Parts: sequence; structure tokens; C-alpha cells
Amino acid sequence: MSTRPESVDFHFDVMCPYAYQTSRWIRTVRDLNGLDVNWRFFSLEEINRQEGKKHPWERDWSYGWSMMRIGALLRRRSMADVDAWYERAARALHVEGHKPHEKAVARHLLEELGFDPGLVDEAIADPTTNDEVLADHQRVVAAAGYGVPTLFFPDGQCLFGPVLVDPPTGDAALRLWDAVVAWTEFPHLYELQRPKTDADALVIAQTFRPYLEARDWVSINRGEVITFDQSGE
Repeated sequence: MSTRPESVDFHFDVMCPYAYQTSRWIRTVRDLNGLDVNWRFFSLEEINRQEGKKHPWERDWSYGWSMMRIGALLRRRSMADVDAWYERAARALHVEGHKPHEKAVARHLLEELGFDPGLVDEAIADPTTNDEVLADHQRVVAAAGYGVPTLFFPDGQCLFGPVLVDPPTGDAALRLWDAVVAWTEFPHLYELQRPKTDADALVIAQTFRPYLEARDWVSINRGEVITFDQSGE
């Protein structure tokens, strides 16, 4: 990509703390340089589903998946609506330690944003919200993606990351954006990774403490991919 892109597709799962931190950075970039951010979905529940267990869309309510169905309904109204919802729901989980994946909390947060809390039931009653989430999810899988945050650029290139726990702001946020865009100039550059020390692990644990204390599902950290299974089904 020879020029700075005017837009980017940002795939997220509300339940992922890494995606939340990166979303904070991409919003800063947007506010500073006018980047259009298109919010898209990806399911950690589905990508890490164990054989024999239900797909998330086969459950009456499935934590991350059902939340994204609410997001899909909001996205039909405007990208601004799904943006506001994702920011609030993710902040509730990853900063405040609430449980936006519970229906009552999801309704409360919608009402807080000035939206109809009935959107929770409306989204679950509409089977096409499943279709929208699945289509976004399969887009990442088709590109050999496996986690979030995943970015798609206008020329079709796909990158996983950047993985952040302390999102830069101001000019530093723009410098990181330039570095990410520069990566797209090298289509055969696959990995550049910083090893994590014990001190790094401590910072990550401290940053993610509200999320870790609020979660009520089995969670495994495979590299940078947070996986979870909400039940034994």
C-alpha cells in the first residue's frame, strides 16, 4: 500500500481485552487523522470451539456471539451506533469489571447510551443477525486469521494486531498507525514479535484485572488469542 489508507475494517470480539485496548488506539487515530473505522465481528467462541460442543449460534444466549448480534442490529442503523455500543460494552467489562454479556447488563448499557433496551431481545429474535456475525467471522477465517484485533485494509491486505495493553495517544498513536501501514508494503513480512518478560506479564495481568475478575467462563491464553468456553455444552 503506497499511500495512507482512508479507511480500515476492525474485527473484534467484545470479550477480548486485547481487542479493546487496540480499539482505544484506533479511535485516537481516527480522531486525529479522519480515518474511517468500520467495525466488524469475529468470534473467539467459534474459532476455539471444541469438537462435539455447540456452535455459539446454536445456543439461546452465547456470551460474545450474542453481544455481537446486538452490535449487528445497531450497525444497520449506523456505524456510529455500533461504535458507541462497542466502546461502552467493552469498557464495562475490561475497565469496570461488569458483565455486559448478561442480558440485564446489556439492556442497562443500551439504555445508558440512549438506545432501546429492547434491542437485546430484538437482535436475538432476528436470525439474520446470526448471518451477519458469521459472515464477518468467516471473512477473517478465509484470510487465515485466528484472533482479534484483525485489520483489513482497502487493498484487501489483512493484519493481526497491533497487540497493545497501553495504547499510545497523540502523535505516538499516529506514529504507530504509520508503522502498521508501512507493514503493508511488505506482503511477505509475516511476523515481528516482542518476547514477554515476567515484568511484562505482570503489567498485562494488572491491566486486565477487571476482565479477569469479572469473567465467568473457562479461559485459556494461547499466545495473544484469548479463548473461552461459557459452558460444557
